[in-house]
Amino acid sequence: MECRDFYVLTMAVTYQECLEKIYQLGRFGIKLELDTIWNILHNLGHPEKQFLTVHVAGTNGKGSTATYIASILQAAGFKTGIYTSPHLVTFNERICVNGQMISDADVVAAYEAVNAADSGDRKATFFEIATAMAFTHFAEQHVEWAVIETGMGGRFDATNIIVPKVCVITNLSIEHTEYLGGTIRALATEKGGIIKENTPVVTGVTQPSGLEVLKQFAREKSAALYQFRHDFFVRKNGGKSTLTYRGLNLHIPDVKMPLPGDHQKENISLALAACELIFDHCAKCSQYGKTDPRFRLTPELAKKGLAMARWPGRLEIIRQKPLVILDGAHNLKAAQVLGKYLSTTLAGKKLTLVVGILDDKPYEAMLKYLLPAAHRVILTRAKIDRSLSPDLLQAAAKKIFTGSIQVVEDVPEAVNLAISTSSDEDAVCIAGSLYVAGEAKEKFNMDFI
Repeated sequence: MECRDFYVLTMAVTYQECLEKIYQLGRFGIKLELDTIWNILHNLGHPEKQFLTVHVAGTNGKGSTATYIASILQAAGFKTGIYTSPHLVTFNERICVNGQMISDADVVAAYEAVNAADSGDRKATFFEIATAMAFTHFAEQHVEWAVIETGMGGRFDATNIIVPKVCVITNLSIEHTEYLGGTIRALATEKGGIIKENTPVVTGVTQPSGLEVLKQFAREKSAALYQFRHDFFVRKNGGKSTLTYRGLNLHIPDVKMPLPGDHQKENISLALAACELIFDHCAKCSQYGKTDPRFRLTPELAKKGLAMARWPGRLEIIRQKPLVILDGAHNLKAAQVLGKYLSTTLAGKKLTLVVGILDDKPYEAMLKYLLPAAHRVILTRAKIDRSLSPDLLQAAAKKIFTGSIQVVEDVPEAVNLAISTSSDEDAVCIAGSLYVAGEAKEKFNMDFI
């Protein structure tokens, strides 16, 4: 049966009713098998086979890396989809084509198609349904390339049903130990599970135990493995706010950083290396004519694509006076990166830190990275039931922070307090959870301030 046979705008439910049904499935449900997602996609006529894909896994940086790749593909003239998670404000953020979020009507249409195809013994989880919706929408929109970010892990992630042309594994940091294991080796085994036969892999993994696992996967799959700092790299240009990329075959001077933070150097480098491989594949792909000018990846094209990239909620400046920055910083590595940014780039400003953390995160260790740069701390909690109690955070914060600590449970109220009591020269950073960042961003989008 063809995919389009399922994709009918019957509108049996409204957009809000559709979201309620999806969220009832459990946002964090995870099942370690791919049979259910395969069955849904089979019933839909395998929409995931109707476009070329890039698969991106890793602990941190995979969203921005995926965004860079998609932006360069779009700049080249390819109709490009991108699937990411989680969203900050609206579910639609997860599924975009050429930088445009899926419409409410198409969310409903995709959901109804996927729900009708969910006929297996086990009903699909939230992420399986969302993934199938993305593939269905991309097929309906006739995208040529789709950049697909894993949700959790890789080996049994619902996205691992695709057969990509290039795989990217950004970096490794211990997370989701109940599902992915408590060692770098175990984590690499899960992330490396996205590697496919004869499919090139680009990675930012540096830990020896993790690299050993990925190299073994690559050997078994006859997949070429390209390593950051070994096969390709970037360096800052002295006295300038630009980078120079030296890649597999391409040299690009004076690359402007599209997103702030030193950690973006690695993400840009991974994306550019992946694009080198993607465009090399395009030049050899029989479905395109070889005179197609889109095949040529030039420094100018790469710079144009990177300049188009937008990735909300990650060192995102949403106000200037006072300076207000949103950054999810939702795990230990991300907190470390943000802490470095705050203590260096914002060193001259009086900083108020608004923090909320989820209950499956190493909150004490995260606070040790985040709090030193702050002048004042406001502890809060997102509405999601997995949020840590601010009182628990306060007890931990008092052990390492001697400045003012306040508790305001409601995120918008916490943000209001932080801004209203800061001068134009001060700074406010909202961090610790993508859900906290999302509630704050929604507040700004609705012009509550």
